[in-house]
Amino acid sequence: MNQISWDDFRLVRGIAESGSLVGAAAALNLNHSTVFRRLGALEAMIGTKLFERSRNGYSATAAGQEMVALAERMGRDVTDFERRIAGRDEKPSGLLRVTTNDALFNYVLAPILASFRQAYPDIQLDVLVTNQPLNLSRRDADIAVRSTYAPPETLVGRRIGSSVWGRYVSRALYESGFDLADESFPYIGFNEHFGGVDVFDWIEKEIPPHRIAMRCNTTVGLAKCIAEGVGIGFLPRFVGDQHPELVCTDEPMAGRGAVLWLLTHPDLRHAARVRAFMDHAGAQLSRRRAVLTGNGQGGGHGEEI
Repeated sequence: MNQISWDDFRLVRGIAESGSLVGAAAALNLNHSTVFRRLGALEAMIGTKLFERSRNGYSATAAGQEMVALAERMGRDVTDFERRIAGRDEKPSGLLRVTTNDALFNYVLAPILASFRQAYPDIQLDVLVTNQPLNLSRRDADIAVRSTYAPPETLVGRRIGSSVWGRYVSRALYESGFDLADESFPYIGFNEHFGGVDVFDWIEKEIPPHRIAMRCNTTVGLAKCIAEGVGIGFLPRFVGDQHPELVCTDEPMAGRGAVLWLLTHPDLRHAARVRAFMDHAGAQLSRRRAVLTGNGQGGGHGEEI
């Protein structure tokens, strides 16, 4: 038997995770025919089937499951090694992956990223904007700028401050005689990706389900829908107060806003490029606490830590 390569293990894991050759091809940046050919060659080399084919897709056989389990263990070992090596960097240079959500990227981080690039031109930024948390232990990113109440215990970082959330309506609706007590007005809620955040739990508890006209997984999109008159919605004050077409009616979440963190993996905390970003972004974000807590543009009040 010829030696099975790491790429073979990655191929089998990719097919098992996606359940199809097309999905594996996309995940591995290959074309469909290459995946088909390589799988056939691998099965011929080891003399057994790794997948059962059906109309529902590809299901791993017992041999395939063993190979997937081994691939996952090997992948973790490789990632751990890469992370430890990356943590020994002494010069602030190279690629730095930063993940954050759409609201922080659009309303807070963009100028900070620009000033960081000016200060550290040898560091290339790869910014991943998503409202779903990424796995820093798996090196989906090197640094996360996130609002959360309970950062994973496996990460280290800095607590920047708390944000205040307000209840917003369109200015047109507000000026037409809007009454918050009128139960005929619909709400825009968040989907499950915001579970565990106070505003999500508050909406689920306080707003009857029949009044939820729409759910959204993006804060930036939610602001647009509120402005279009879809319904009443909740936004961080640092987002809502920058939209003159919106009016903040009250702050039901005052004092209970999400906490902003700068997070990284312990193995990376001493890497020069990670330290540079943590120091630069930490200082810049601290200077913007008034905006985060609702005391910046648009006024308001909030908790500063």
